[in-house]
Amino acid sequence: MSRLEAPMHPGEVLKELYLDPLGIGAIALARRLGVPRTRIERLVKGTTGMTPDTALRLARAFGTSPAYWMNMQTNHDMAVASRDIDVSDIEPLRA
Repeated sequence: MSRLEAPMHPGEVLKELYLDPLGIGAIALARRLGVPRTRIERLVKGTTGMTPDTALRLARAFGTSPAYWMNMQTNHDMAVASRDIDVSDIEPLRA
C-alpha cells in the first residue's frame, strides 16, 4: 500500500514529528495552546480529528500552516472513506 493510500492521522504526525523530538507530552502542549488536555490526548491517540481551531493553534506553535494540518486530516479521512465506502454501483452522469 502506498503512502497516498494510507496517510497518517494528523495526531500520529503530531506525536512522531513534533512532540517526541521536543520531549513534550500532550498535556504540556495543550497548556501551551490554551486548549483542554483531552483535545490533544484524543488527537494523538487518533480518536478525534483535526479541527480548524486546533490547526490554527498548532500552526502558530510549530511554524507551519493551518492547511498543513487540515490537509493531513482530509487525506486521512478520504483514505478511510475510500476503504470503507463502496461506490461501485453508482453510475457516472455525463452531460
